[in-house]
Amino acid sequence: MPRPSADAPNGAWTDPDCPVARTLDLVGDRWSLLVVRDAMDGVRSFTEFQRRTGVARNILSDRLRKLGAHGLLARQTAATGRRLEYVLTDKGRDLFPVLLALRQWGEHHAFDPGEPHSTLVDEQGVRVPDLTPTGADGTRLTSDSTRVRKADGSR
Repeated sequence: MPRPSADAPNGAWTDPDCPVARTLDLVGDRWSLLVVRDAMDGVRSFTEFQRRTGVARNILSDRLRKLGAHGLLARQTAATGRRLEYVLTDKGRDLFPVLLALRQWGEHHAFDPGEPHSTLVDEQGVRVPDLTPTGADGTRLTSDSTRVRKADGSR
């Protein structure tokens, strides 16, 4: 089980029973998610992460350390044997649907109509279809058709 976030007051979880809050404690800042995004795009070196994100070295160093401490990135020696590189772990790769959902929300709401933006495509070059959460019976789920069951069983 992950440890409480070092960023939270007194090292405690922001909301210990909420998976969304815990996830945000672990990766809920701009730089962490951009590092994970770039790692998914094949970036491995500190220099390349910094170049692509524009983040200050001290902040990048902190985010790489934090992502490693929480098991999302692993450090390994590069093939040249001269530098360390950062690679996603299975836990880090499991963030793919999260980043996909953020990307697709951004495609729909963060650009003006017709404004150019990057597009995620599959291996055949076809745009990845929009995520659509569905229930066990195939019905589309929305915030109006779902509810949270608290850890104590209450609503």
